[in-house]
Amino acid sequence: MIKKIVFIGAGNLATHLALALKKSSFEICQVYSRTQVSAETLAKQVGAVSCCDYAKVNREADLYIFALSDKALPSALETLQLKDKFLVHTAGSLPMSVFDAYTSNYGVLYPLQTFSKARQVDFSKIPICIEANKPEIESDLMEIGKKISNSVQLLSSKQRKQLHMAAVFTCNFTNHMYHIGQQLLTDEGLEFDLLKPLIMETAEKVQELSAKEAQTGPAVRFDEEIIKAHEENLKMYPDFQKLYRFVSESIHGMQKNKE
Repeated sequence: MIKKIVFIGAGNLATHLALALKKSSFEICQVYSRTQVSAETLAKQVGAVSCCDYAKVNREADLYIFALSDKALPSALETLQLKDKFLVHTAGSLPMSVFDAYTSNYGVLYPLQTFSKARQVDFSKIPICIEANKPEIESDLMEIGKKISNSVQLLSSKQRKQLHMAAVFTCNFTNHMYHIGQQLLTDEGLEFDLLKPLIMETAEKVQELSAKEAQTGPAVRFDEEIIKAHEENLKMYPDFQKLYRFVSESIHGMQKNKE
């Protein structure tokens, strides 16, 4: 039975996951971070001990959750040497096999969401993707997942990597487009609030229609007159201009194959 949990990492994901687990009566006994401030900030929120020295990481926990960057995880595992402890990571793109050389009890607990410390989220609505190297580990992770979310799914490392890539397109790239739109408006003295109803309707529409069915705009029919006018307006933004053309051609190409 999982009771005591150590978090290795205190970033955005770690913060929200630790809070959700604490709310579901799991004991977060320690939080490690490279910086004392980050470790203390999260530790205080979940009633844990803070730590910024790998040598002082608690060795008696039931579960160790690594919420680190993909680059940082291998060196952390090499330094900690938590032999045969129950280890999981929270990454979308790293295979479960990263733990092979360090323990015989491991898995993945990947919450599919974008996190910011200052913004609250309803964890019960966040899909939790799990993977485990043993049936008993899978059972433990499934139990943990179901206590904090209404959507828990078993995914292989290959499937999770594909999901993470799709999430980058859907979230990170889309947010970048918001940033570009905001800059274009700001440069003309306009408020980004003008676009917010459009953003909301776009997101709501794909709850009912496929993204392909929901697509509108000049690129669908490849209206050269409008597209060229937009590109002319973007001549002071050469990177945006190239992106506008590339995405417009991509949209049109996909829409041509519309059944």
